[in-house]
Amino acid sequence: MKANARPTRQLVRMRGRSYVAFVFCPAVPIVAWLEEIDATLGHSPGFFIGKPVVLDLSAVDLSQTAIAHLVTSLEQRNIRVLGIEGVDVNRLTSSMPPLLTGGRSCVLTQNEPKKVEVKSKPTSLLLESPVRSGQSVFSEGDVTILGSVGSGAEIVAGGSIHIYGTLRGRAMAGANGNSTARIYCQKIEAELLAINGYYQTAEEIDATLCHQPAQVRLEDNIMKIIPLN
Repeated sequence: MKANARPTRQLVRMRGRSYVAFVFCPAVPIVAWLEEIDATLGHSPGFFIGKPVVLDLSAVDLSQTAIAHLVTSLEQRNIRVLGIEGVDVNRLTSSMPPLLTGGRSCVLTQNEPKKVEVKSKPTSLLLESPVRSGQSVFSEGDVTILGSVGSGAEIVAGGSIHIYGTLRGRAMAGANGNSTARIYCQKIEAELLAINGYYQTAEEIDATLCHQPAQVRLEDNIMKIIPLN
């Protein structure tokens, strides 16, 4: 008799993926910083729901207990922390989000002069169809959309964002630290606008600019929304 064949073992399939996450950089006093978070949530209560958030603790010196309290405070605000960076691993417990490393900074820092390196320009992205609610678009370079961006949609670009229609969703330009990036749209009804980490929610946009062609840019780290004539 033939021996029974050994069943084939099913291999576990694993794939690598990258996601865009919000990075929170707490500042002391933490109570005042949480009040700023509450003010943002007061304007847009559901803004962070379902969004990955990373805590960067490199600018503060928090004990293990303080870190646990901070994570809990954010969870009470429906903000789920995906991971923590900028802290010694010994200050984290198994019940806390994991320590993350290797994330790319969203802020450009001044370094000592280096040899000039020739880098290829990030590829721009052109979309000929509208971006609908629930869709997310990301590009290292500029993003140009020939249609509109629906409410609940999200555009993230390392460069500038050009929308030849109505912007009703979220537009985040200069995501890789480009403070000269801009946002252009033919009709502004945005839920959120951001350039290099500085943002405005819908409630903060001047009512006289709504439903009008506009451009958004940074001036001395202050966001300016200017009508397009």
